[in-house]
Amino acid sequence: MAQSIYITSAEGHTGKSTIALGVLDALMRVTPRVGVFRPIARSVAERDDVLELLLAHDGVHLDYEDCIGVTYDDVRDDPDGALSTIVARFKAVEAQCDAVVIIGSDYTDVASPAELGYNARIAANLAAPVLLVLSGRDQQRQAEQLGTTTARTPAAVGQIGALALSELEVERAELFAVIVNRADPEQLDGIEEAVAALRPQKTTPVWAIPEDRTLVAPSIDGILAAVDGRLIKGDPDRLGREALTIVVAGMSMVNVLPRLTEESVVVIPADRTEVLLATLLADASGTFPRVAGIILNGPFPLPEPIVQLPDGFTSTVPIIATDLGTYDTAVRVMGARGRISPESRGRYDRALGLFQTHVDIAELTTQLGLAESRVVTPLMFEYGLIERARSDRRRIVLPEGDDDRILRAAATLLAREVADLTILGDESAIRARAVELGVDISAAQVISPTDPEMVERFATEYARLRAHKGITLAQAADTVTDVSYFGTMMVHLGLADGMVSGAAHTTAHTIRPSFEIIKTKPGVTVVSSVFLMALADRVLVYGDCAVIPDPTSEQLADIAISSAATAQQFGIEPRIAMLSYSTGESGSGADVDKVRAATALVHERAPELLVEGPIQYLSLIHI
Repeated sequence: MAQSIYITSAEGHTGKSTIALGVLDALMRVTPRVGVFRPIARSVAERDDVLELLLAHDGVHLDYEDCIGVTYDDVRDDPDGALSTIVARFKAVEAQCDAVVIIGSDYTDVASPAELGYNARIAANLAAPVLLVLSGRDQQRQAEQLGTTTARTPAAVGQIGALALSELEVERAELFAVIVNRADPEQLDGIEEAVAALRPQKTTPVWAIPEDRTLVAPSIDGILAAVDGRLIKGDPDRLGREALTIVVAGMSMVNVLPRLTEESVVVIPADRTEVLLATLLADASGTFPRVAGIILNGPFPLPEPIVQLPDGFTSTVPIIATDLGTYDTAVRVMGARGRISPESRGRYDRALGLFQTHVDIAELTTQLGLAESRVVTPLMFEYGLIERARSDRRRIVLPEGDDDRILRAAATLLAREVADLTILGDESAIRARAVELGVDISAAQVISPTDPEMVERFATEYARLRAHKGITLAQAADTVTDVSYFGTMMVHLGLADGMVSGAAHTTAHTIRPSFEIIKTKPGVTVVSSVFLMALADRVLVYGDCAVIPDPTSEQLADIAISSAATAQQFGIEPRIAMLSYSTGESGSGADVDKVRAATALVHERAPELLVEGPIQYLSLIHI
């Protein structure tokens, strides 16, 4: 029987989907077959956003229809019959999985005082312990507006928690843990203490995750849908940015400009073209806050010259047109809510980063009774690497700052707090491009490879290292401005712990500076590479497939020993196969003899390693 966990809440808008995503991601680290189940959905006609979010995870391989229990209508018509259907459909999912994440109902549109009780009843009948999610926001006092709500005090959170726990107890549901989501960042400890005092078992974990407005603030894409708008200008890539404030620009240009705020959505009457142009100029100038989007409201077509004029601006801010009036537009914008989706990568990564920072993943999986699997899937391997990197955080330099893939990857690493990053390139251009892509790299250091102070320091050191080659200071100064050399010098001088490159540069261009500057460590005579092959149930290390095309016996032995050391660093037990086109003594020839000699050298130099060779890797014979 699969280990299951039932995630439910005492009210709506708690960020339960964020918690479910974090739990799913955590379980993927220790077991390969994790499923999801939604006992109650709003309807069968419309797809459930939360379920689709979880099913989109790389490690989940279930059909949407199989993961739905019943609808709200079914529950209202026949609660007992609906419960029987839920149990039967859940058992079908459970049979396919090692662990199942069950997401309770949403309290949206159809909430009732008995909803938590019914969720607790479901959990008890599914034999799934409850992960109770409490909200750190008081939405009864203030309706959520662009992600802004009133924070609850620890005492207020404790009151909500007491009511919820009593409801669980009535239905005999087992409490697994409590998470207070969207908590006041200044009172995390107090909130955890207030809730911990209520728990029936002192060993029940209690965690608090701070509020992050970017997770609940609406995106420009969501606002576009909310106002029934259409995109008339701007970069579609910027539709994923969050709008944190609203500026209703129903005034003159000189009065609008001082009121612009960072990441705001600016509502402009469509017949105030001078205000539109001023806002676009302000966004492009760099001297005013960058706006997230512009909405032109009212049934007024833009004159053709005004339509053409923005094409010459550097600003790529999305411009949305809607026929709504100013009041209706503002109301719909304020009422729009942000949602996490696989497409909103920044929001997705930020949510996982917050969960992993504030929830003890090891305790969660241990409490659930999931022992670490001997099978290592690609996802499990990746999660293990991320966790190790997070626990021993290092600074990595990324030389290719002008590559969009690098900026997106950097945003993911920063959001999940995997590493500290230095990106090389022109700072204003890189940060502007990040804004255009809708990714957050604000936590990254950006350094120009032509920075005079650093170029002077690096050139002096490089000239010293290469003096035997006749390299002058002037030549060194010219060389170190190359991003690969600049990044390597940062590693060499301790300004970074490592460098990742190769997205836009060849292998040779990437590693040549390390030949000249860092060189090999003692005992290693040859520079080689490995790549990690993630198979369905294990990870293999292949060396060397990139640097030395035709190694000698001595080089092969060196590569084998170095590759074994690298495997150990990645948590892989090294068992070395020296590959050739024949196995053992079955074949002959120069290449086979070379591998046989290399195997003997590995035995001699590193007798503690398990090594066999020559070994034929795979043979398919067609006649």
